[in-house]
Amino acid sequence: MLSQLMAVFGLASLVLVMVYWINRAVVLFDQLIADGQSAWVFLELTALALPSIVKLVLPLAAFAATLYALARLAGESELTVMQATGASPWQLARPVLVFGLIVAALVSILTHVLAPAALGRLDDRQDEIAETATARLLREGAFISPNSGLTLYIREITPEGELRGLLLSDSRDPSVSVTYTASSAYLVRGDDGPQLVMVDGMIQRLFRDGTRLLTTTFSDLAYDLGPFMPEASRGTRSSRERSTLELLRDGPRVARETGKSEAQIFAEAHDRFAETLLAPAATLMGLGCLLLGQFSRFGVWRQVILAILLVIGVNGIQSASVQAVRRDPTLWPVSYLPALTGFALAALLLALSARPRRIGREASA
Repeated sequence: MLSQLMAVFGLASLVLVMVYWINRAVVLFDQLIADGQSAWVFLELTALALPSIVKLVLPLAAFAATLYALARLAGESELTVMQATGASPWQLARPVLVFGLIVAALVSILTHVLAPAALGRLDDRQDEIAETATARLLREGAFISPNSGLTLYIREITPEGELRGLLLSDSRDPSVSVTYTASSAYLVRGDDGPQLVMVDGMIQRLFRDGTRLLTTTFSDLAYDLGPFMPEASRGTRSSRERSTLELLRDGPRVARETGKSEAQIFAEAHDRFAETLLAPAATLMGLGCLLLGQFSRFGVWRQVILAILLVIGVNGIQSASVQAVRRDPTLWPVSYLPALTGFALAALLLALSARPRRIGREASA
């Protein structure tokens, strides 16, 4: 049973990960390729998004693999044979429980270590891409207006990175319009973000009343490109980008750096632990549902529907518990309620599935 569960789980995980990954990749492809980024950057960002996707997919794939593998065993009468030879539902639950624990271990590695590290690296790479300004600003012969009131034009970009024939118009101030022109310019990275260094140029200030025009020539001038760029340089990592060990060990420091309370950091760590318990609970629920009915030529579609409805109910409890913990972090034990509900339902289903066989044996005796 365990070997069949693992085989189906591998295929289901691959299919679901590919579906989620393609949806994510399409969004990134439109955003990055349209902004002038290379295919390597696209592959790097999509790869960094994979741990978070796999973490969400594995419990669903484990539940689907349990239903498919056990339904196939039931359809081929193998479950009936095992029960007829004296295997109780609790004995049949052992390989399913081992399978659920294996999936829980994989989800734990992703949730506690890999996903936070990948998310932190992903945000850093997105900030680096934003700070380079090449995607939105460095385009030859085009008037670019990234924000209202700002316009940039570059006549030529040399292979060495020199910007020739630059014009920058800033009309955000309703009382005055400022125009910068320079024979050449360079894009440099400063401590506070990207800077545009203009060489041999002029500043023209035209007041809106139309009576004054002030001009100033300069040999070199630095202009902050912050208004042109999206938000970047977050400064500190968010709690989602930190491992669970760091959240538990350095909770007060993480709370100060992220602006959250210590209770929120503690609740987030426990939410990760509770998330890993959903996979074994879902697999045992699937087994319990499929063992409820007797062998039928019409299949086990009713048991499969029951299992899906129960999992949907557990997911509803999870959503409600997440909202409750967000409103009051001191209620962090509520995070374990969905998994405990799943285990309780699985135990009840296994107990009910054992009763018909015991009653049948007593009647025959």
